[in-house]
Amino acid sequence: MNNNEKDRSLVVAALRHAAPYVRMYKRKIFVVKAGGELFLNDTKTRALLEQMAILHQVGIRLVLVHGAGPQATQRARDLGLQAQMVQGRRVTDAETLKVCEQVNAEIRAQIKANCDALGMPTHGLVGADGPVRAHKRAPVQMGDAGLVDFGFVGDIDSIDANAVQAYLDAGTVPVISPLGCDAEGALLNINADTIAASLAAQLHAEKLILATGALGIFEDINDKSSLVSYTDIEGLQQLRENGSLADGMLPKARAIEMAVEGGVPRVHVISYAVPDGLLLEIFTNEGTGTLVVKSIAALTAAEQSAGAGH
Repeated sequence: MNNNEKDRSLVVAALRHAAPYVRMYKRKIFVVKAGGELFLNDTKTRALLEQMAILHQVGIRLVLVHGAGPQATQRARDLGLQAQMVQGRRVTDAETLKVCEQVNAEIRAQIKANCDALGMPTHGLVGADGPVRAHKRAPVQMGDAGLVDFGFVGDIDSIDANAVQAYLDAGTVPVISPLGCDAEGALLNINADTIAASLAAQLHAEKLILATGALGIFEDINDKSSLVSYTDIEGLQQLRENGSLADGMLPKARAIEMAVEGGVPRVHVISYAVPDGLLLEIFTNEGTGTLVVKSIAALTAAEQSAGAGH
């Protein structure tokens, strides 16, 4: 067999392998949350959006929720503002809120430009035009940090899933920024993982996918060979108690629990830096990151066997 024949055989084999997954997920909803650090790198941004475009083209309905943390921190620093984080959550004063609004607009424009080039129609949703209604968070006791006033940070009251569904039904990918507003229309900064989890539950999404800089969840954050291939809510709680979850992974863990308890069957934590990581996570049993389900019993034997070999 010559090289051309081998290449053709590989293409056909890949298509045959992907076909059952395409049939399974066609018309289903996936909510993808991409961390803000992704959008600092044009190549990685393009790579993830290209994978999403493939999913869109085979009939999977996608929602993209993006973060903007690193951009907000850098812009605040450039303006002489001090960024303050408590257990992975940003304290947001009035000036920081303006910064968040600016950098989110820039990221939405970056996403739109890439998606337009890929032939994937998008519609940006944010603030008063977005689906998230919230109220300003009251000062809260945060362990050793004491009583913390998070400023213009919102806790979600409701998600207008029908508005998002309408864009999905029109064949568009809604792009949602982590900014909501209160009953009076005042803008509030909201954790993007929380928005993604709440929205996934409201939309009855098949999957919530958290695309991060990390490969997934680790039993030991200092040991890169300790990647957790799959776990359930009980296992996630044990990882928290063991100290395996820290900093930005803590709000992600809470978001994962919110999504799973809200009825999302599978939550995936993957790295946007792994080549074709999103496609591998969707179209193979082995995946590339960490899969979280309500109970291990929900996993097929093939998924458990493949995960054990990670």
